[in-house]
Amino acid sequence: MDDLKNFFCRNKQCPKYGIRGEENIRIRGTYGKNKTRLLYCTDCKKTFSERQGTVFFRSSLPDDIIVSIHEHVAEGNGMRKTSRLTKVHHQTVIRHTRLAGQHAEQLHDELVAFSPKDGRGSVRREMGLCKKKGKELRRKQSG
Repeated sequence: MDDLKNFFCRNKQCPKYGIRGEENIRIRGTYGKNKTRLLYCTDCKKTFSERQGTVFFRSSLPDDIIVSIHEHVAEGNGMRKTSRLTKVHHQTVIRHTRLAGQHAEQLHDELVAFSPKDGRGSVRREMGLCKKKGKELRRKQSG
């Protein structure tokens, strides 16, 4: 049960949408050859996959191949070179790279929507990142 604290209801109409650790998520069952868990929200009664909202959702490739594709692309390898290195078709590499980009965009929007108010000024002062008249100000080190 403890590992479910990182999940939240994926239903946007649910009152607990996007809120982690509310203990409203339960395991309904499993599906597929990887035994992916089906999760259930006790508030809105919706069922969803634990992989929903990730780059692994609805993929038939093994997880290590998907990770390898993204590592090669992140290192700057092209689609065809990544295809040769991971031994998958180049269109598969393109598809997974696109999905990763869409996932990153959705994750960014989700994190921005639930982020606290910007208190950047005080944090910047504490870290010594404020500038005055072109010179960087540093906090005085004590001791």
